Amino acid sequence: MKTLLEAIRPTTFIESEKLKTHVGIDLTIASETFQHTGSFKFRAAYNLAASVPNDEILTASSGNFGQALAYACLLAGKKCTVVMPETSARIKIDAVKSYGATIDLVDTKVTGRNERVAQLAERMPEAYFASAYDDPFVIEGNSTLGDEISAKDFDAVISPIGGGGLISGISKGLCRQSSQARLFGAEPLLGNDAFRSLQAGKIVRNETEPMTIADGARTISLGNLNWEIIKSGVERIFEVSDEKIKEAVRLLFSLANLKVEPTGALTLGAILENKELFAGKKVCLVASGGNVDPEIYRQILAG
Repeated sequence: MKTLLEAIRPTTFIESEKLKTHVGIDLTIASETFQHTGSFKFRAAYNLAASVPNDEILTASSGNFGQALAYACLLAGKKCTVVMPETSARIKIDAVKSYGATIDLVDTKVTGRNERVAQLAERMPEAYFASAYDDPFVIEGNSTLGDEISAKDFDAVISPIGGGGLISGISKGLCRQSSQARLFGAEPLLGNDAFRSLQAGKIVRNETEPMTIADGARTISLGNLNWEIIKSGVERIFEVSDEKIKEAVRLLFSLANLKVEPTGALTLGAILENKELFAGKKVCLVASGGNVDPEIYRQILAG
């Protein structure tokens, strides 16, 4: 197999004068929408599939990690099973299937994703269980994005946060490259466990899977490995309302000509609600992916 750096596509850095003028801040978008399988998750998935000796890999995912791992396993000649909520975007379910993975759909109101994974793991003792965010191979794969961002002279970097795999990887890459950029997180207000965790100084869980428009951030809690990095490497986490997330999706489309899924638009949403904190700063917004159901995207654009 190719090495990770040979396999991934370098992130696309986009500067939109229209967006800068509209927001009044010097923004650069680090877009992973053009990454293989449409999101940053391919970095993590490929690194994991190439690193573990197991011939079969089991995971739970709302979609982006599932399709990234399915494709990575296809490249590695390994079997892949993905537990997905029934509420996952249809485009993501179809993508996982297209790469030859086995899908196990669950009603998360009845059975949690992790509970279902535990049931399947008993039947698949030879499979490697891959957390979409709380796994050393995942974090290391995502750290390559931090490496790329560190090559630019940013004052601040804002990353979406769900389970914490992306932001912890970015933190690791920035630290490895001795970047002076301050790292911030952006998560849905409806699922603000990371915000509450940073305030409490310990992991705080959501009681149920949050039904935010940002489906990639519908997580119960941060991962243990991620938390150890986040609590020291992330300065602050912003809570973003679903309305601001939708506004950010529309602005990225109309002013930057960029199709971004709601989770990826969290970072611009955080800016819209906290402009005064970044005045005069050079800011990098991570747009983590572009895999959004066409009908949901149409509804968001229509306002």
